[in-house]
Amino acid sequence: MTRFGFTLSSEEHDPATLVEQARMAEDHGFDFVSISDHYHPWVTEQGHSGFVWSVLGALSVATSSLEVGVGVTCPLVRIHPAVMAQATATTSLMLGDRFYWGVGTGEALNEHILGHRWPTPEARREMLEEAIEVIRRLWTGDTVDHHGRYYTVENARIFDPPEVDVPIVVSGFGDAAVELAGRIGDGFWGHAPEREVIEKYEKSGGSGTRWAQVTMCWGPDEEAARETLHRIWPNSGLAGQLAQDLPTWTHFEQATSMLTVDQTVGDTPCGPDPGPVVESAMAFVDAGYDHVYFHQVGRDQEGFMGFWDDELRPALEEATPRR
Repeated sequence: MTRFGFTLSSEEHDPATLVEQARMAEDHGFDFVSISDHYHPWVTEQGHSGFVWSVLGALSVATSSLEVGVGVTCPLVRIHPAVMAQATATTSLMLGDRFYWGVGTGEALNEHILGHRWPTPEARREMLEEAIEVIRRLWTGDTVDHHGRYYTVENARIFDPPEVDVPIVVSGFGDAAVELAGRIGDGFWGHAPEREVIEKYEKSGGSGTRWAQVTMCWGPDEEAARETLHRIWPNSGLAGQLAQDLPTWTHFEQATSMLTVDQTVGDTPCGPDPGPVVESAMAFVDAGYDHVYFHQVGRDQEGFMGFWDDELRPALEEATPRR
């Protein structure tokens, strides 16, 4: 059964607007929202980056049925795992079984801000595994002492632990990260519509939910939508390790300034036609993802909701049964 969701882009919208968008997503029949957890936007044009853990508190009272996923937190450097255990426990108490927590190994853009050395991918995977171990122990409500390779916790106890299991959905780029997600996660946050990735996740022990985002830019004029994507979300044109290692938004602006509109857009659906959006979504569904959500780049979120109601949702329901 495929569930369809909506992206709350913390980089493009201020916190109060994100809350209104979540309410709007619930009113328009989306199953869930995914909200990003970053300290910086990728480029200045995006213009925002609120503290997601404050926004989540507001979402708990602004919505009543919508599932809420954080996609994704890096609980390694910027915020200590013991603090993340408390933040997620509190969020779970407010959202109940509507809360999913995505985690990953992060990007230098957000995690270098305290002056720590940016670890290698191998070290970050080890850190993530240890961080999740610490967090799950703290969620029990027991007093925890931990002296590990990367983290120390002394006499820590969460007096308001979660009352329901909090699913940890692990993001993964590359074989080693996918295998880690299958081994330690309650779900997988993927990035490519490739069946081989899901098979590797399953062979590594993974059996939980599988999440993926379709980036797009709806608009009545295709060329204008392409220009909007190029202006606001040029980072979509960067491939490989670069996006994980660039430390500032100015570096992203320098790197993306060399991209043409065609290079930025690539296969990203832009314009009024629902066909390419459905094709992109169904590629993930066919690969084995069961939570597919849409990131509408740009300011016109109300227009996208009309597009969802009138064209996109009916086309998706025809393409795949949701219930």
